[in-house]
Amino acid sequence: MEIFYSNNISEGRILLPEGESAHCIRVLRHHIGDEVMVSGGDGNLYTCTLMDDNPRGAVLKIVSVKGDFGVHPYHLHIAIAPTKNIDRFEWFLEKATEIGVDEITPLLCDHSERKVIKPEREERVILAAAKQSLKGKVPQMNDMIPVQEVIRRTEDYDARCIAFCDRDLVNSVGGSASRVHIMDVLKCIAASDSVPKILILIGPEGDFSRNELLAAADAGFSPVSLGESRLRTETAGVMAVVSVALTVRQ
Repeated sequence: MEIFYSNNISEGRILLPEGESAHCIRVLRHHIGDEVMVSGGDGNLYTCTLMDDNPRGAVLKIVSVKGDFGVHPYHLHIAIAPTKNIDRFEWFLEKATEIGVDEITPLLCDHSERKVIKPEREERVILAAAKQSLKGKVPQMNDMIPVQEVIRRTEDYDARCIAFCDRDLVNSVGGSASRVHIMDVLKCIAASDSVPKILILIGPEGDFSRNELLAAADAGFSPVSLGESRLRTETAGVMAVVSVALTVRQ
């Protein structure tokens, strides 16, 4: 099934952006009256008919709407340090989108090897993966921000986890918490009647710094392990997404 994407929806019609219009009209050779499927990025799949076959701005008439298309029973926010090799980071974006993620925040950490990304390029990777994997909702790609800022946020998450290499997470008054496997934390919220909100922090190849771990400990983050193997950043990110997908099901 070929799915196009547009969030330009109004009065029962959808206007495809230029790139999507060109693919629809010039590549796939759709004509007026053809049935076309569109993801609105809002969790809906729209069945439409083509009204205007302009390759720079095709117009579609909405025939029917299917809600909750390709959605999952949780809200997952992965905050992750981009890798020095941008291809590896984009591989993570692609796979996380295919499996199921709602929000991605690139982290700027003390040990970050990459401090700049191109948001428009990363959003294109995410959009392509969402269309390929038949997702009605496109994950939100946030701006890169310092990890300390993410830690200070006060959003109401049902689980806030930080994955790192040390065995214990020590706070500023000397208290410590040992790491547990991430699935053990997730199982505690899996039976919730509401849609659980989950935040997972993944650090750079050099791991989080001592100050960053201290801040996470003081903020009450749960220290988690992703297994016994030492994982690359992008692999750790995918492992976290998979763990949520396998554990939190309704």
